[in-house]
Amino acid sequence: MLLFSKCKINFLTSLFFGVLYLGLVTVPSFAQETADVREVRVEGSARIDPETIRSYLTIKAGEPITPKKMDESLKKLFSTGFFKDVVVKKIGKALIVRVVENPIINRIVFEGNKRISNEILGDEVKLRPRVIFTRAKVEKDVQRLIEVYRQNGRFAAKIEPKVIKRPQNRVDLIFEIKEGHLTKVHNISFVGNRKFSDRELRNVLQTKESAWYRFLDPQDTYDPDKLAFDRELLRKFYLNKGYADFRVISAVAELIPNRSGFIITFTIEEGKRYRFNKIGVKAFFGKLSNKKFKTAITIQKNDWYSVKKIDKTVINLTDLVGSLGYAFVDIRPKILPDYKNQLINLTFLINKGPRVFVERIEITGNARTIDSVIRREIPIAEGDAFNVSKMRKSKQRIYDLGYFENVYIKHTVGTTPDKVLIKVRVLERSTGQLSFGIGASSEGVIGDISLRERNFLGKGQDLFVNAKMSAKRRQIDFSFTEPYFLDRKISTGIDIFKKSSDLKSTSSFEKESFGGRFRVGYDLSERTRQRLRYGISTEKVTNVPSSASLAIKEQEGSSFKSEVSQSLLYDTLDSRFNPTTGFFANYSVDFAGLGGSVKYLRNKLKLVKYHPFSDEVIGSLAGNLGYIFSLDDKVRIVDRFFLGGRNLRGFQNFGVGPRDTATSDAIGGNLILTAKSELNFPLGFPKELGVVGRLFSDVGSLSESDSKGGTVSDEFSLRASIGFGLTWKTGLGPLGVDFTQVLIKEKFDKTQFFRFDFGARF
Repeated sequence: MLLFSKCKINFLTSLFFGVLYLGLVTVPSFAQETADVREVRVEGSARIDPETIRSYLTIKAGEPITPKKMDESLKKLFSTGFFKDVVVKKIGKALIVRVVENPIINRIVFEGNKRISNEILGDEVKLRPRVIFTRAKVEKDVQRLIEVYRQNGRFAAKIEPKVIKRPQNRVDLIFEIKEGHLTKVHNISFVGNRKFSDRELRNVLQTKESAWYRFLDPQDTYDPDKLAFDRELLRKFYLNKGYADFRVISAVAELIPNRSGFIITFTIEEGKRYRFNKIGVKAFFGKLSNKKFKTAITIQKNDWYSVKKIDKTVINLTDLVGSLGYAFVDIRPKILPDYKNQLINLTFLINKGPRVFVERIEITGNARTIDSVIRREIPIAEGDAFNVSKMRKSKQRIYDLGYFENVYIKHTVGTTPDKVLIKVRVLERSTGQLSFGIGASSEGVIGDISLRERNFLGKGQDLFVNAKMSAKRRQIDFSFTEPYFLDRKISTGIDIFKKSSDLKSTSSFEKESFGGRFRVGYDLSERTRQRLRYGISTEKVTNVPSSASLAIKEQEGSSFKSEVSQSLLYDTLDSRFNPTTGFFANYSVDFAGLGGSVKYLRNKLKLVKYHPFSDEVIGSLAGNLGYIFSLDDKVRIVDRFFLGGRNLRGFQNFGVGPRDTATSDAIGGNLILTAKSELNFPLGFPKELGVVGRLFSDVGSLSESDSKGGTVSDEFSLRASIGFGLTWKTGLGPLGVDFTQVLIKEKFDKTQFFRFDFGARF
């Protein structure tokens, strides 16, 4: 009986749990579909229309409610970004949607930013006033702002967003910024370098180590993009030194724990050094003999391997073949290394290139400079045959304008394979300058103020106003130059000047002049230019003491001069601002006598030759010859040549040439001759300091004065000097110091062992 009761209880228990289990399993199936929704009610919306909210729901009035549809509706409402909170629930036959709207941004404020302007930061953030505020968007903007600071070298920058609530569900968004210090590069080291020291390789890099003298130089600030560029600079350096197998294995920048700076380590593999062996040219079209290519090949057998020399030869060959009438050529160097003997055989393969024409020239980056100023420096027009050599010349010509920090030119395929798009991108620099200057030299203290705009109104015009004053000289100048008159490559300009000089310490007189001139210049060829000038001026010799030389007393008084001048220039210099190679010649003739009281003919010849002995050692030779003769009586003293000081180092200003030995007055000469040789080289200081040493030798002579006899000494003999100097391009201006030993002189010459020049501009 007891056993039966237990069995009965177990049976009933099993039946109970079985029914309960079936009930649990079947409950969801009943819940999958309920009665239809009679209404959808929206609560909490103040700014957003309820109908807009209902449009995001997947449940409509009259449709059944399911958990899946409620979940989808909830997700869609949150994804709009309109709401801070959303609740969706069913009450009776109604679906209740309760929302809390995100606020609207009233204004955005940046606080604590001193190094980066509000405009730059404002352009970077995506949030704007009257835009819906969300935390996710704020966090993204914070990351963008931090990236801006990192790009400006401030990796320790911290940005905290603050929200201030305003009425009508509006907020003010404030970015509190702690900019931190510039993240400097504390150390740069190299692993794997055996042929070149760490110091030599650091000079190659654009990134520099932090040092006290770099307080005005941003190159010691860490920039990851600059680090990638440094890898390429290292590669080019080694490839130009003969290391054809060189590679940068890694470049690692480690942020030190206090986040104040980086330690950069380059791991490199130098490889073996190669020399050029056989050099040849192979043309696959036309009747081009190897003899024609000899002048274009600058590489010699047994020269160290250099990518720069290969590129230079490709340029020369392109120009040469183009001059022979072949506009479409493809020149590729074929390199065959002999690893065993460490030699490289090189063959330049010249093939006919595809016939390609310029479809369009696009210019970007010129916010101020108008397109035509840039376009006129490009010797290729739309529709012309594409020419790589002309593209390279275009880049140099645009850069030589002086309006841009950098110029980038590249070409891409046009709308058809036989057309190209030339894209020119420029980075503009400031071309306007208001400067106050103070300087000192062996001649005394000099102050000046100048206003110059080299790109006036963005049209490439040059406007210059200058006032200079010292104890012995006062000068005011105004000039205006239009480089493309009537849209032709004809430069025109005007100059107006007023000058006064106190020369009593050297020649016992004062000089005053006032006048102006009109200028015209045009190209005769790519390298040759002609300049014409016409000027008028009044000149006075005043304050001549009774103790002055008779030759100077005769010159006292005023004169009116009407002068026509011409100059013929030939220029092959590689750069207008910092030449390292090339030749420059200028021959000018000045004729005074078209009216006025002064009549003379003056000839001047200037020659300069630059030659690089290495990347940093530059030699130069310069010569000047001048001769003036009167067409009526005597050449006035204000028109004569004087020698000494800057044009003949080792001698005082006006220290060489005809002199009245009784009064020690320099009276100038009609014939001048100077020659200079100079070698510029580094002194081992960091390159960016701009400290350069100079070894120089000067030779010169001045003679043939109109005033002869009596106490006037005039010897047409050479004077010579040698010396050493240095130039330091300081942040306040260039400082030049010369120490000179005179080798040959006349007894009446005045010498000078030490000379310096210093100029500061603010």
